[in-house]
Parts: sequence; C-alpha cells; structure tokens
Amino acid sequence: MQTAHLSALEAKHAVLDQRINNETHRPMPDALLIAELKKQKLRLKEEISSAH
Repeated sequence: MQTAHLSALEAKHAVLDQRINNETHRPMPDALLIAELKKQKLRLKEEISSAH
C-alpha cells in the first residue's frame, strides 16, 4: 500500500513539473500560477521524502 501511495505522489509531482514547464514556456507566463505550482510541488517533494 505504501508503494502505491508513493507512486501516486511521484506521479502528481511529475504532472506539476510538466505544468510548470509548460507555463514557463508560454509567450506570457503567469508568475503567480508558477509560484503556486512550485509550492505544491515542494509540498509533494517533502511528503515523498518523509514517506521513504
């Protein structure tokens, strides 16, 4: 069960990483959206590292 949870967190982390990448490469990136996505990604990273 723990492995499934960890896999789900890593998948969410990858999705956020892709969303950040997509937003930063738009002609007029939304800085507030990027900041929020990065905060979410950091929270997930902390949760992943505590699950190990």
